[in-house]
Amino acid sequence: MNVAVWRKALRVIPSVTREEWAGLDLLARWLISSRAAVLVMTFLSSALAGLFALRSGSFRPLPWVIMTIGLILGHATNNLFNDYTDYVRGVDKDNYFRSQYGPQPVAHGLMTTRQLLAFSAVTGALVIVMALLLFALDGWDPMVLVLLAIGFAFVLLYTWPLKYVGMGELAVLLVWGPLMIGGGYYVLARHWDWNVIWAGAPYYLGVTTVIFGKHVDKAMMDKEKGIHTLPVLIGERAARLTVIALLVIPYGVVAALIAVKYFTPALALILLALPVLRNTVRVFAKPRPESRPEGFPEGQGGWPLYFAPTAFVYTRAFGTWFLLGLIAEVLLRVFVPSFWR
Repeated sequence: MNVAVWRKALRVIPSVTREEWAGLDLLARWLISSRAAVLVMTFLSSALAGLFALRSGSFRPLPWVIMTIGLILGHATNNLFNDYTDYVRGVDKDNYFRSQYGPQPVAHGLMTTRQLLAFSAVTGALVIVMALLLFALDGWDPMVLVLLAIGFAFVLLYTWPLKYVGMGELAVLLVWGPLMIGGGYYVLARHWDWNVIWAGAPYYLGVTTVIFGKHVDKAMMDKEKGIHTLPVLIGERAARLTVIALLVIPYGVVAALIAVKYFTPALALILLALPVLRNTVRVFAKPRPESRPEGFPEGQGGWPLYFAPTAFVYTRAFGTWFLLGLIAEVLLRVFVPSFWR
């Protein structure tokens, strides 16, 4: 077993040689090729769905565990299938940007296209297994089937054609928000609640900044490849300003929800993310540098990515404080039910 590699793959996207790859076990290969380090964003969405359900008295532990595993496997399937699609379409050949900051399994000779597609298929099949387990627990529900179908549609269509026509960023926002948080809440509570969608916005707006940042980082190469992401269509400056807006808006959303007493002041914990926000805004306020800034990490989630890892660090910090704030809120509502009524 490659336990040290497992831990590393859950923290960063490690680069590996063919010789190192040959000595890895199946799980280590899956963690690296599925880019497991970014799956934490999906876990946080599921955790938020669970907390909103707990807040309304609808939380059920076993369905939440099954759902969380299914969502994480769904995200992993997307990452694997993205690499397959980009490779067969010629996007990741000839040292394209994606190949420079982490292993592209096929482009780097670690796997064949058949093996990568098999990884994708098996991971996707496990998502269906999780859905069947939910049906076995709770009975047949057409809405859950619709949510599952929408999720698979995004998995299959994100890399092409959505990303090619400036809709990739919107897809990420919809998946990590209404689909994961709203849909996750529905799976647990068995009813749809638009308040949960609005209340989860501070987190999934942050997740959207990560994909925006990555697409800004590689806008020039995407344009050469005919991939018209939103930053390619609107330009770098407009994309950077959009990210800054997406970073700041969540604070206004939380403040408004506290003011109307949907949230308690416990959510003010997000203010502890302000130091990271300040640094992140400072980075996005300026054009992307032509060469790696002094002190900026290289490889494994660093340069040549610049905006994406900066946004990811912030999203992880903000998401953690948002999660802790919601946990504190749930505890307040359970033990001090009259508080902030």
